[in-house]
This record gives sequence, structure tokens and C-alpha cells, in this order.
Amino acid sequence: MTVSFEEYAALARQLSEQRRAGEQHAATEAARRRDLHAAVDYLQQRLTAQGHRLDQLGRAIGIDQPPPGPPSNAGSAPSAPGPGSAPSTAPGTGDGEDAGAAGAPGRPGGGAYPELPAGEARLALPTAVSPAGAGVPTQRAAAVDPTVELELARRMADEADRHGQQAEVLAQRPALLPTWSPLARAVAVYAGCGVAAGVLVLALVLASGVGLVDGFTLGAWICAGLPAVAFFGGYLVLGRWGRPAMVAGTPPRYLPLGFLICFLVVPMAYCAYLLLVRGLR
Repeated sequence: MTVSFEEYAALARQLSEQRRAGEQHAATEAARRRDLHAAVDYLQQRLTAQGHRLDQLGRAIGIDQPPPGPPSNAGSAPSAPGPGSAPSTAPGTGDGEDAGAAGAPGRPGGGAYPELPAGEARLALPTAVSPAGAGVPTQRAAAVDPTVELELARRMADEADRHGQQAEVLAQRPALLPTWSPLARAVAVYAGCGVAAGVLVLALVLASGVGLVDGFTLGAWICAGLPAVAFFGGYLVLGRWGRPAMVAGTPPRYLPLGFLICFLVVPMAYCAYLLLVRGLR
């Protein structure tokens, strides 16, 4: 059978086109693999950074790392046989048992697996099906598309970033009046401590009326003692509950403002009490 020149040329062109298609497919596949490796490296860097950031957040809010699990007792020494237990047989004893009977699974007298009754053993242990038999074929694993899996992992990483940003926003808010500004929070805390000290002033005035406290002690507590107690109380409250979990440095506590508020509220409470008593009279 002779091949004409035209047929030979057509065959050569077909082979050349197939070769070019194969080279183009190989180049496309190589580029796709490079893109996949680059996406995997970028995603791994993101996950590593997220892990470090989560560790920082955990340390900031006082969450320690989980303790390691209890050590497994796989390498522990076997316990000594108790009274009445059957001793393990040694090789060459003549009782028909070899040295590996205690560790061979499924043998009578072997301790590797618990023994089951005949009926339960038939239900628990599956029967082997030969390839030529008519058994049910095993389910084949579905093909995994790396591009789809990377896209899912990227979406999960984006979701983790979003939740991490929300956690950082919450961690930058103090436990006490989190939506208030630092100045408004300080004014509220110092004013509240001053009002509490004003209630104590009223208690001291009542005690002075019945002769339990003299006038000098009452004046000292009203002018200096209780205002100082209210000021230091507000200072400690702002330092304990007015500080965010994640903050650089010490947040402002507005000491001059707190001093002014506390040393004004307590005498004003006493003056208000006097005006109220005179008004009732």
C-alpha cells in the first residue's frame, strides 16, 4: 500500500497539530500548577498570621493555651497478675501454646481483643468478599478539585479575618460602659463615687446629730476624708474595669477632673442636706 505525498503531508500536519496541542496543554497545566502553589503559599501565610493574631488575642484576654492531653499508657509496663489470675505461658512448657498467644488478636486466650459470643462475632466482623464474588462494590472517593478546595479555604480565611476584626474591636472596649467615650466614662465613674461618698456624708451627719461623731471629725471627713476616698475609688475602678483588654499603654484616667468632681460633689451633698433640713423646718 503506497502513501501519496498529499496523505503524508496531511498526516505530518495532524501530528504537528497534536504535538502543538500537547505542548500547549502541558504549558497550561504547568501554569495552573504554579498558580495553585502560589495560592497555597499565600493561604498558608494568611493562616499563620491569623494563628499568631489569635494567640495575641488569647493572651490579651487572659486565655491560656490548652494543657497537653494526658500521656497515653501505651508504653506503660504490664501490671503484675493478681491473686487467682492465670499466669501467662512461657515457650517450651508443653501445654500446646506458643509464646505469641497473648499478643495475637483473635486467638483464644489472647488479650488483644475482647472475646465475643458466636452470634455477636458474626454480626460484628464483616465477611471478606473476593474480587470475583458478587459482593457490593466499595464506594469510590469522589475526585477533589484543588481550585474549588482552595476557593473554599480562601472564603473561610476571609470569614476568619472578619471575625478576628470584630474580636479586636470588642477587645479594644473596656468592660465598664464600653460604648462611652473615655472622658464620659471617667466623669460617670468619679461622679458615682462622689455620690456614694455623699451618702456616707449623710450617715455621718445623722451620727453627729445623735452625738456619735463630733463636729471636728465631721468637718474633716466632709472636706478631706470622703472626697479623697471617692477620688481613689474612682481611680481604682477606672484602672480595673475601665481599661480595654488590648490597648497600648495606660488609658487616661483624668486625674485633675476626678479630683475636682470628688471634692465638689461631697461638700455639695452636705450643703444640699442642710438646705433640705432648713426647708423642711
